[in-house]
Amino acid sequence: MKILHLNTEKTWRGGEQQTLYLLESLKQRHITSHLVCQPASPLAERALAAGIEVFPIAMRGETDLAAGRYLRKLIRKFNYDILHSHTSHAHSLAYLASIGYKTCRLVTRRVDFSIFRRSFLRLSALKYRRMADYYIAISHKIKQVMVADGIAADRIFVVHSGVDLQRFEKDSGDHLIAEFNLEPDEKVVINVAHLAGHKGQQFLVRAIPLVVEKFPGVRFFIVGKGELLTELKALAASLGISRKLIFTGFRSDVGAFYKIANLFVMSSVQEGLGTAVLDALAQGKTVVATACGGIPEIIRDGETGRLVAPADPKAMADGIVEMLSRPAAARAMADEGRTMVKNYFSVDVMVDKNIEVYERVLTYG
Repeated sequence: MKILHLNTEKTWRGGEQQTLYLLESLKQRHITSHLVCQPASPLAERALAAGIEVFPIAMRGETDLAAGRYLRKLIRKFNYDILHSHTSHAHSLAYLASIGYKTCRLVTRRVDFSIFRRSFLRLSALKYRRMADYYIAISHKIKQVMVADGIAADRIFVVHSGVDLQRFEKDSGDHLIAEFNLEPDEKVVINVAHLAGHKGQQFLVRAIPLVVEKFPGVRFFIVGKGELLTELKALAASLGISRKLIFTGFRSDVGAFYKIANLFVMSSVQEGLGTAVLDALAQGKTVVATACGGIPEIIRDGETGRLVAPADPKAMADGIVEMLSRPAAARAMADEGRTMVKNYFSVDVMVDKNIEVYERVLTYG
């Protein structure tokens, strides 16, 4: 079995981490896997460091003819069984490059947006219905959206993302206590996500004054960067909570924030699955999250965490207050969540499921 993985992203986010996890594990299992990605990208650097065979290609959009010609040369040289695309632009490039070859076109989809969300003249229908043989959706919710958009259900496999259970085990949050002048009795609530509209941090910010009314000794951290940083800071200032809410920007020590957290909050209004939620549970943290996208496939309300209505600051505040007020119940949910992640959402489980898909699509022919 020979697989060519394609990822066109220039930055490092959850999808690139999942791609790297998969490549590293396939290498350990002696399954031939090569990677095409952007030159000098974080994924290229980390994959090379892991001993992955990497072909850095500048890919300028999904119809880049020069990139397509290079891909065709690779397909002809290595005779890949599967082209596994990990981004939307890679999806199109893989199709154009493989016309005339028998290689199977497989695409992983990580978002729960409709395929028509940014479609010009509904051309996405052609792309998604005709330009791939099979799909991997990282949640059942994404599969439901794709089926509603007209893609046959029997062409879509569900493989949840996986997390490294030991990723943050050696991290310590001690330096953060001094850096942010945290008091011993302060409760810490964190959100780790890109600052974008669909991540819903504006609703979390609006929930904070309601929480502070009940728990004055609480500090919130929003960890990450993104296009909404300035807007969110202005909102926090207008609500008078700038001393209670810290925007950390990008941090390389994100594991340290999980260590000091009493509670993890996911405020998304759209979410394919939510690997940050999985990371929090893997660290034994209690989670309050919105009931949107694939999140309910991780958080079972009252068992592995608390689910609240999306885009609803009061519901978010009530969930946070409840978990801070009921430490024993919160601890029990966190313990149950950690066990669930270990059993169903580890990297090993994710890789096993991907290999099952590879074997099935090659059997189908």
